[in-house]
Amino acid sequence: MSSIIDQAQDFGQNLLPYLTKWYTIVFLILITYIPLYNLKNAYSAWRLGCQNPPKFRQAGFTGVFGLIEAVKKKNAGRLADWGDEQFQYYPHHSMYLNVVGLLKIVFTVDPENIKAVLATQFNDFSLGTRHAHLAPLLGDGIFTLDGNGWKDSRAMLRPQFAREQIAHVKSLEPHLQIVAKHIRSNNFKTFDLQELFFRFTVDTATEFLFGESVHSLYDDKLGISPPNDIPGRENFAEAFNKSQNYLASRAYMQMFYFFINPKEFRDCNKKVQHLAQYFVNKALNFTPEELEEKSKDGYVFLYELVKQTRNPQVLQDQLLNIMVAGRDTTAGLLSFTMFELSRNPEVWQKLRQEIIENFGEGENAKVESITFETLKKCEYLKAVLNETLRLYPSVPVNFRTATRDTTLPRGGGPDGTKPIYVPKGSTVAYSVYVTHRLEEYYGKDSREFKPERWENIKRLGWAYLPFNGGPRICLGQQFALTEASYVVARLAQMFPTLESQDDVYPPKKCVHLTMNLDEGVFVKMK
Repeated sequence: MSSIIDQAQDFGQNLLPYLTKWYTIVFLILITYIPLYNLKNAYSAWRLGCQNPPKFRQAGFTGVFGLIEAVKKKNAGRLADWGDEQFQYYPHHSMYLNVVGLLKIVFTVDPENIKAVLATQFNDFSLGTRHAHLAPLLGDGIFTLDGNGWKDSRAMLRPQFAREQIAHVKSLEPHLQIVAKHIRSNNFKTFDLQELFFRFTVDTATEFLFGESVHSLYDDKLGISPPNDIPGRENFAEAFNKSQNYLASRAYMQMFYFFINPKEFRDCNKKVQHLAQYFVNKALNFTPEELEEKSKDGYVFLYELVKQTRNPQVLQDQLLNIMVAGRDTTAGLLSFTMFELSRNPEVWQKLRQEIIENFGEGENAKVESITFETLKKCEYLKAVLNETLRLYPSVPVNFRTATRDTTLPRGGGPDGTKPIYVPKGSTVAYSVYVTHRLEEYYGKDSREFKPERWENIKRLGWAYLPFNGGPRICLGQQFALTEASYVVARLAQMFPTLESQDDVYPPKKCVHLTMNLDEGVFVKMK
């Protein structure tokens, strides 16, 4: 035994000089490469007339502390507002940091810079490492792919959001009736409305996407058993939420994303994908004739995709990509809308008046007349949703990576008029959450909830981007707005009284791939 230990010690002593030698070589390469790399970038920036914006004051020497602080704020429900607070120190709406001298990250809320990234210089930017960040759950889908993969996904999915599909709101009513049962069961006591919205949207999304709802709203509280038996139903919603929270942390850690890969994350991914696989396999087992027959009962996203591809992995990935949009953005929009309406009773009553004039209320409610077309004519309802999306955009922070050496049009130099140099591989992070609060576009009351501002608001252009912009603009924006409009209108018909039970303002916000309230929407309704 002692001889084995002696041999191990000898091996370690012999190996140590080699390791020391390689560490020294790597260190020398780094201290040589990093200055030369930054010198090259400085020369390129000078040649193009670029200047850096101010440096992010909390970045620290390596820049890593800035990324860690962002993750901490996200976990505390303060990321979006923390970003808004930071930009108070940067009057020209841009700043930057360098991570270990190799990765430049530019933060901007300037509409012209956002326009460049998303549209006019679209080919200069890509999703970068987003695929690596999100792939454990979402695989190869429209949200994770660049280039031809993204183009193919968009071409596959675009027809599924045609106007006649958007117009189909009748399928929402049965699920909304279960929501109403939950609300009434609370007997005008405090409850979390957001929790119901997330269950509602997972039910409507799975019905639209998969052809069969998971019916998560059916529970012991109501004493109603789900009308179907779907394996993994009970774990799906919670696992989906947890997975997305981990995905967001991976995204904010940028190049260090791989440090966030715990067992809970991997297990949640498996639970979500297991349910998607169940529906995919079921659809693939249908004959073409059976698919056509089932499609007669109503539009089903999966059944239409199966007509285009029989690849189970492609189907699973695209379904989960759209599930993120179809479920979470709508639930978040509904939650923030009702949160603000509950705090502003005069807005709630004004909105109710418009809905009652158009569609009636109570026993006289004309539910069948609430359609895609008639909802679009409700101007105050549109203003309420626009204002909610302004203050609480579904994706408050986003990123792009430079595919070549390029520039942003402004924000550099002491007066912010110079272009900003963005080396290949650098990250540009933009926050429409902050852009939507800029006083030069929305006035001194830009942080207040005022739907009336939309009656005479000037043309905003790239200062209002609730659904992104450019070639990657959200395919499902009308789908989400129609569903949210329908739900708000029906709740206004059914429940005259809405009272907030939340004391904290502004509320904590959970930012993962999308945004919702961190602690829920606590209200009384009758």
